[in-house]
Amino acid sequence: MKNKKQVYAWALYDWANSAFATTILATVLPIFYKDVAASGIPDHLATSYWGYTQTIGMLIIAILSPILGAMADYSRSKRLFLKVFAYLGMIGTGLLYFVGEGDYILASLFFILGSIGFSGGNVFYDSFLPDISDKNKMDYVSALGFAAGYLGGGLLLLINLIMISKPQLFGLSSTLAATKISFVSVAVWWFIFSLPAFKTLPSPDSQHTHLTLKKYVKAGFKRLATTFRNIRRYRELWKFLLAFWVYNDGIGTIIRMATIYGREIGIGQTDLIGALLLTQFVGIPCALLFGKLGEKIGTKKGIFIALMIYLMITIRGYYMTTAFDFWLLAGLVGLVQGGAQALSRSLYGSMVPENRTAEFFGFYGISSKFAAITGPFLFALVGQLTESSRLGILAVASFFIIGIILLSRVDIEKGRSEALK
Repeated sequence: MKNKKQVYAWALYDWANSAFATTILATVLPIFYKDVAASGIPDHLATSYWGYTQTIGMLIIAILSPILGAMADYSRSKRLFLKVFAYLGMIGTGLLYFVGEGDYILASLFFILGSIGFSGGNVFYDSFLPDISDKNKMDYVSALGFAAGYLGGGLLLLINLIMISKPQLFGLSSTLAATKISFVSVAVWWFIFSLPAFKTLPSPDSQHTHLTLKKYVKAGFKRLATTFRNIRRYRELWKFLLAFWVYNDGIGTIIRMATIYGREIGIGQTDLIGALLLTQFVGIPCALLFGKLGEKIGTKKGIFIALMIYLMITIRGYYMTTAFDFWLLAGLVGLVQGGAQALSRSLYGSMVPENRTAEFFGFYGISSKFAAITGPFLFALVGQLTESSRLGILAVASFFIIGIILLSRVDIEKGRSEALK
C-alpha cells in the first residue's frame, strides 16, 4: 500500500456513508415510506413510487456526473467535491425528519437530494482507489473499503433497530419518533466519520481552478464522448463494462427494492430490519474473503460465483412468503454483495492503462449511474402494471443472466495486456 494512513481514511469514509446505504436506502426509509409517507395509497403503488423515486435520483446524478468529473479533474479538487456532495447527502438525510403521513412527494424529494449527495460523492471516492493503492493490492484495498462499509453501516443500523424497537430506552415517545431520529443519526454519523478522509486523502494543486460552469459542462460531456471512444479501443475492458452495467443494475435493484418488496408481501418491520442487519454483518468477513478469493482463483471466477448466487436469490424471491424466506435471502445477499462489487471495481482497475486511471475510473462511475436507472424503473413498472411486485423481482433475474453471459466472453489476461500497450 502506498500510504496506510490514506488507505484507512479512505476505507473509513465507506464506514461513514454506508449508514445512508443501510438505514436510508435499504432498510428504515423504505418501510417508513410505505407505512407513513405513502399511507393511504395501495401497497403496490407505494412500491412502484419508491422505484420511480430511485430512478429519478439516479437519472439526475447520471446527468450531473460528467460535469462533476470534469470539475474534479480539471481543478484537481476531488477531495473538495467529495466534501460538497457528502454535505449535500447529510442535509437531504436530515430533512427526512420533517416528513409526515401522506408526504410521499416530500419524502421522495429529500431522498433524491440525499441520494445525489451519496452517489455523487462516490464518483470522487471511487476515483481515489488508484491514487492510494498499488495495482497488486487493489483487490484487498477495494474489499477493505466494502468491509468497513458493512461494519459501519451495520453498526448504526443495529443501534437504530434497538431504538425503533425500544424507543422508551432512548427517551422517545413512539416508534415513529425513533424512526425519524434514526434519519438524523445517519447525517451525524456520516459527518463525524468522514472527517479523516476530508483531511487525509490526496488533493494535488491545479492550474485550472478558474474555469466557468459553462466550460466545465462543455468539458465534461466532451470528455465523456472522448473517453467513450478511447475505452472502446480496449476491447476486453469495453466488454467487461457492458457486462458490469447489466449485472450491477441487478445488484443495485435488489439493494434498493428488497425491503419495500418484503413489506408489501406482509413481512414485519422488525424482521425486515433484522434481516438487513444480518446482511451487513455477514458481508463484513465475506467482502474480505472475496478479496482473497479473487487473488486465489481469479477475480473473474469470483464474480461468476457471486452472480450465480444472485440469480438464485431473485428466483427464490419470487416465491417468498415468510419472514424466514427473507432472512435466508438476506444472508445470501450478505455473502456476495460486497464481494461482487469490490471484485468488479478491482477487475476494472486491473485492465485500465496507468496513464488513463482518472479518466477511465471517472467513466466507470458515471456510466454505472446511467446503467442503474433501468432496474428500479423496470421493477416499478412491472409492479404497477400487474398490481403485484412479484413479477418485478423475477424480472431482475434477467440482469444476472445477461450479465453472466457477457462476462463469460471477457478475456481478462488479454485485457490486462491491452492496458500495458
